[in-house]
Amino acid sequence: MKAITNFFWLLGIGSVSLVSCSKSSTTNTGTTDGNWISRSDFEGVARSEAVSFTAGTKAYIATGYDGEKRLNDLWQYDPQDNFWQQKAQFPGTPRSSAVAFSISDQGYLATGYDGVNKLVDVWKYDPEANSWTQKNDFAGSARYDAVAFAINGKGYLSTGFDGNYLKDIWEYDPGADSWTQRVSLGGTKRSAAVSFVYQNKAYIVTGVNNGTAVNDFWVFDPTQPEGQAWTELRKIANVSTDSYDDAYAIIRSNAVAFVINDKAFLTTGENGAIYKDTWVYDFATDLWAKKTPYEGTERTGAVSFEINNRGFVLTGRSSTYQFDDIREFMPDQPYNAND
Repeated sequence: MKAITNFFWLLGIGSVSLVSCSKSSTTNTGTTDGNWISRSDFEGVARSEAVSFTAGTKAYIATGYDGEKRLNDLWQYDPQDNFWQQKAQFPGTPRSSAVAFSISDQGYLATGYDGVNKLVDVWKYDPEANSWTQKNDFAGSARYDAVAFAINGKGYLSTGFDGNYLKDIWEYDPGADSWTQRVSLGGTKRSAAVSFVYQNKAYIVTGVNNGTAVNDFWVFDPTQPEGQAWTELRKIANVSTDSYDDAYAIIRSNAVAFVINDKAFLTTGENGAIYKDTWVYDFATDLWAKKTPYEGTERTGAVSFEINNRGFVLTGRSSTYQFDDIREFMPDQPYNAND
């Protein structure tokens, strides 16, 4: 899942103005500031392609792939006291590459892959009762490597792979336990993208289509009429004749993303090689800049979450190993190799 992956992240605070895709001579003047700090290792087995969601002051990690089998365990992380607790096992089919989002402090887990079948089931986790309830199936096609998020009490599931690459988007109403299809993303089909939410709008970027990493970047506003819900932002590759994108090397799949204050951060992933570089997105200018690279091993298929305006990245895999470490990113701190 892509942050979720699939990337539902908590909303940043501040104002945002969307910038059109017209060319600009604005120069990318970002620095490589920021510091990654190791936190208490994830206590479950090392894994990739898990899901994460937040509820209240806690984060949750579930499912994934350990290199041999798909998983169905659930773990809670307390960022305040920096410790893990195992919670009620997910009762659905063990899976990887699912999605998750949270609404009203309830977590929802949907779709994924069990090693043979693409999945379509949806489950709700109640942290207070520590219990799972199966909900109505997702109304779109069974798929994996989608993205999901929540805005204003509704859940959204988009893109992914069902045997074909996808660009549809579906809205979930938890009160009615029903799915409604919305107008599809205007750009390229994709799977293994990331999404993040800011100011009640969702941003979808990166991913792969038919073996090629995509470079288009879109924002979705669910309050707008269907024909106006999607707006394209600047591409994330060096495709313009201006200087702002000369250093862009952002295209990839299986990355993670999170929001802190009025910036989004994207890191790890793969595109031929496996990455650890970190990029910051400025909502006000529609520009990207480099930050300090992720300080763990290069990885893909990690998960991330943002809670109380703090961003974390954990798990994932290299070409050889799965991981169980977790790091928090401090975007305004200087780099320190000793923490």
